[in-house]
Amino acid sequence: MKNITIKNAFFAAALMLTIVSCDSEYKDETPSIAGIAVANPNFSTLEGAAVQGGVVGVLSNSNPNDPSGHYTVFAPTNDAFARLGLINTGTLGGLQNGFLTNTLLYHVSNGDLLASQISNGGTSKSALGPNRRFISRGNDLYINGSKIILTNVNASNGTVHAIDKVMIATGVDIVQSAILLQTAKVFKAPELTFLVAAVVKSGLAPVLADPNANFTIYAPTDAAFKLAGFKTVQDVSNAPAEVLAQVLLNHAIAGGKFTSEQTSTTVVTAGGGSLTYSPFLNGTFTIKSGGITKPANMVIPDIQCSNGIVHVIDQVLIP
Repeated sequence: MKNITIKNAFFAAALMLTIVSCDSEYKDETPSIAGIAVANPNFSTLEGAAVQGGVVGVLSNSNPNDPSGHYTVFAPTNDAFARLGLINTGTLGGLQNGFLTNTLLYHVSNGDLLASQISNGGTSKSALGPNRRFISRGNDLYINGSKIILTNVNASNGTVHAIDKVMIATGVDIVQSAILLQTAKVFKAPELTFLVAAVVKSGLAPVLADPNANFTIYAPTDAAFKLAGFKTVQDVSNAPAEVLAQVLLNHAIAGGKFTSEQTSTTVVTAGGGSLTYSPFLNGTFTIKSGGITKPANMVIPDIQCSNGIVHVIDQVLIP
């Protein structure tokens, strides 16, 4: 990468020392992808996720689905997991195992994909199925909304690139993705229950589920709805449909964009309103609407759905 920070340089040095350490014990052996994660403390949360998600065996052995026997893994660091509140292996217990397994597989692809083969606008199919796309921003290269901070780490069964954010893909449309959270299929505690109620009552569910649509959606958490004055889900259901529709359309933008692809400072919403974005910093930005005094922060950015991108935020964007 052209732009390597001091922190990333130390990370790269630590990873290289890990590989050297492995080689000192096994002179003629290169560690597997799983072995790199086990040996490097910067990947300890990923190691725990691989154990809980049941993919350690996969990443320890050759790939039966590729002639080379190799995988490419975009490996989230501990800091990447911490951005989602997953600060250690213990906090992974708050995730459903099925979701965790699918998330890990979204970081994996068949064969060796080296840095020299990655370019702006390119795509790569994941082992989960959905494609990931590559975005160049300044001197940095991103996969979806995650910055690639280290490239071409050689493993006995493939190649590892380190990234600074966990990638998430649901494989379903925006409405079904919200329902996965509402019904505790992602976290063991339900989330977006207020939002799902608002989408249903407003009558916008068919629009947001349209397979031919492509949206960027800012999805307020349950706590965000409570902050906006809705004490219960029933309060949302009791609100006038037209009011809910007006509010929700202020969270929808035509065209699905990852954080790394957003370069403008203002945008017109599907409801005709306007949102203001802060400068892009550390892989994210804040969002301000006319009806709130402080900008909303992203809680979970860059969720890829089959018909757009969802960013979970901590405030309702009142028009």
